[in-house]
Amino acid sequence: MLKGLVLTPPVIGRITIGKVVEKNGKRLPEKDDEFTITSQIQNKDGWINHPLNETLRKEHGNKLRNIPVRLLFNDPDLNLRANYTLFDRQTGRPVCVGNGETCRRATNTGIQSFPCPAPESCELAKGGNCKPYGRLNVCIDDEDELGSFVFRTTGFNSIRTLSTRLRYFAAASGNLLSTLPLELRLRGKSTTQSHRAPIYYVDLTIRTGMTMAGSIAKAKTLADERRASGFDQDALDEAAKLGFENGAFEDSEEEGVAVVEEFYLDETGAIPLRNPDNQEKNLKLMAKLNQKAKHINNTKKCEEQEM
Repeated sequence: MLKGLVLTPPVIGRITIGKVVEKNGKRLPEKDDEFTITSQIQNKDGWINHPLNETLRKEHGNKLRNIPVRLLFNDPDLNLRANYTLFDRQTGRPVCVGNGETCRRATNTGIQSFPCPAPESCELAKGGNCKPYGRLNVCIDDEDELGSFVFRTTGFNSIRTLSTRLRYFAAASGNLLSTLPLELRLRGKSTTQSHRAPIYYVDLTIRTGMTMAGSIAKAKTLADERRASGFDQDALDEAAKLGFENGAFEDSEEEGVAVVEEFYLDETGAIPLRNPDNQEKNLKLMAKLNQKAKHINNTKKCEEQEM
């Protein structure tokens, strides 16, 4: 196994609730009121739709707002990974990933750990550079039992709702997330910040037409059948956990470019262009913050030794 390379669930497609469009010479992300399932291939017009996109639209109506899914793992944190994440806007390279307590940051001397004060209190995060960033992997239609479609989001509502649902379903089912029949559902709401306009976020629910009790019974039956056939879910969860821990950053630089384009805008609301001057400023700021964080760590160590 190559050290430093995060081993993520194999991805065969994407699930989005928006797209990047070109307006007045600028490339801008545009939110949508339905799901789109795409392949991992792009052409000049954007991401090419996956065949399942049309199949599910025929089954669920022209507006795709419900997607039947299954999860890969029983552990909620393996299915959905959410962190505060800062990307270099010019290169797409992950720079800093934290959880509100500690972070991993790329420095000139390699990956180092520092305290993470969350974006509101971090100098490096000013200007919307750092956001909550979640990745949810799901299986659709058993096309590939260990392959998945990934839904990426920086939306607080989606991240909070999905995190809560995963923990509730895991607790209620006796930790049988991987065999529960579930569905992704698009929901809308209005807030003062959205000026009463609807905003859409993603929820995870029991499949339409099923009850919680019926879903858990089906999950137990499927789990027993898998176990009898020799399928080891616990070993799969452990392998996934070790894969995620094998490196510092889940997203590669290549993936980061697409993430920045879709979710990280500049101050004008446009997708940032590569700018060497801005990159140099970011590097200088990072160096100052890293030095400050090291000083805090050294001070804490001294205090602990004195105690």
